[in-house]
Amino acid sequence: MTAHHDAVVVGAGIVGAACAEALSRSGMSVLVLDASFAGSGTTAAGMGHLVVMDDSPAQLALTAYSGRLWAALAPELPRNVEHEACGTLWVAEDDEQLEAVRAKQSVYADSGVATEILSPAQLAEAEPHLRPGLAGALLVRGDAVIYPPNGARALLQRAITNGASVREGVRVNAIGAREVIAGNERISCDCVINAAGALAPELTPGIPIVPRKGHLVITDRYPGFCRHQLVELGYLTSAHTMTTESVAFNVQPRATGQMLIGSSRELVGWDGSINRSIVRRMLDRALDFMPGLALASAIRTWTGFRPTTPDKLPLIGSWDEMPGLWIAAGHEGLGITTSVGTGQLLADLITGRAPAIDPAPFAPSRVLAGVGEH
Repeated sequence: MTAHHDAVVVGAGIVGAACAEALSRSGMSVLVLDASFAGSGTTAAGMGHLVVMDDSPAQLALTAYSGRLWAALAPELPRNVEHEACGTLWVAEDDEQLEAVRAKQSVYADSGVATEILSPAQLAEAEPHLRPGLAGALLVRGDAVIYPPNGARALLQRAITNGASVREGVRVNAIGAREVIAGNERISCDCVINAAGALAPELTPGIPIVPRKGHLVITDRYPGFCRHQLVELGYLTSAHTMTTESVAFNVQPRATGQMLIGSSRELVGWDGSINRSIVRRMLDRALDFMPGLALASAIRTWTGFRPTTPDKLPLIGSWDEMPGLWIAAGHEGLGITTSVGTGQLLADLITGRAPAIDPAPFAPSRVLAGVGEH
């Protein structure tokens, strides 16, 4: 048995890193374990958007809260995190979608999220490479992007500064009551945080999380071609309907001058191969909105796996089936955005502080009735 810790975080992706940072900042002794290395897995495969989303009131609350925390943290982040406050444009193709933009603005305003509606002319000025004839867009200036692996490492470094320890290349074989087992080593603690993403069910059977594959394409450097994160209004339907395959227009500028092109979603288990058909559909959708992308050189395509729950909300809180076990997993495509909010929410719950937002919609207890059915 090794030294006792207040908390052991399993998983050094950006969610686990954020949990470690928040817990260590609360004065707890924290050990972080990762089977690979910090910022790998889903974190390394993601786009890196910090975006307010409103598919449900709970999602809006968590993403808006996390957005505020990221904004406060931004001045302290290392340059290699590539935090860019580029904002998001939700693009409306026609008058019907423009009505949806107005509804979206109202919902955001009720949560204190500042937005503005752009006319077709204003949209063309903001993003000259979008196709003519679009109806307008909702601009969310406070949204940003980061480079996720370095974001995770920056949060871990903050945790280390607070006294946390990080051990990479250590695979956790099992989680017990207030302990983890890694190989022949038993590590005791007051609480365990399962932040293993799509792999969380392997350590906590009964968690209803499944992997949902996505593709991304990155281009060569074209500084200024795309100035904001661009998302079609149909993205929410694509992201939050559990169909076998879906694609949506999502292009993101990077600090390097490159562009990330997404997005796709597939329920294919752990098949990480490139699906050329869905990549073609994804690129065709991007070209429909930005025809000039046809002249850009794509230099790499890859896949990753989003940890998806049935109700599209993460599991954040205690797992009552095992004493001392807490869950921070199931964030689907919003793990980068909601990581710091998740970490703070979990730290508040563990230390008995009153959270800034209602934790009930994220409580793992909501799925315990279905344990053994998944």
